[in-house]
Amino acid sequence: QVSIRRSDSGQGEEDEIAVWCRRISSEATMKKEDGDCRMQGCGRQGQQYGFDMTLRKAGIIDCEELYRMQLKCFRELLEKYRDYDFSPGAEKIEKTERRLREQFSDYYFICLGKAHIGALRVIHLETLCILKQIYILPEYQGKGYAQRALRLAEALYPSALRWELDTILQEEKLCHLYEKMGYRQNGRTEEIKENMTLVFYAKDVTV
Repeated sequence: QVSIRRSDSGQGEEDEIAVWCRRISSEATMKKEDGDCRMQGCGRQGQQYGFDMTLRKAGIIDCEELYRMQLKCFRELLEKYRDYDFSPGAEKIEKTERRLREQFSDYYFICLGKAHIGALRVIHLETLCILKQIYILPEYQGKGYAQRALRLAEALYPSALRWELDTILQEEKLCHLYEKMGYRQNGRTEEIKENMTLVFYAKDVTV
């Protein structure tokens, strides 16, 4: 699970979102095929049950499911840190809908067979990709699915030369996950509240 940066609620992103929303003529243009599978994996955990892990791109019609899944996945961290200002577990559904309309933002369901076991969101800016969220339903956590999903996501953006993300410094398991995948702290931290600090990671992609 990746925390949302303070900049997510900044005016700059709001302005970009407003411009993008004006370019959308109507929700009818959002086609179901936006949900087609984009990448298929072969994780060993999934194969044990006869399933392959895939990422399925989400569209505006998936807003409610993504939102409910997000609340469920971030509930534990919300209760632990009580960060009601910035935690994804305390957000309103309108924020999910707005992000789904962003031109530079992609949501994906993390699928095991036909089951949606989590989701992730990537902001893509030419050669830079930012992992803004990744979350796995509690009953599927601890099985290596987040790591496999992130590798699938990275493969979807071959032009990216750099990946960035942030997470909670006090959550050692989350930090270990990203460090194991080649991400390194870039020296930036941001204190959200007492005993809760965001730490920022980056990974340069070797061509």
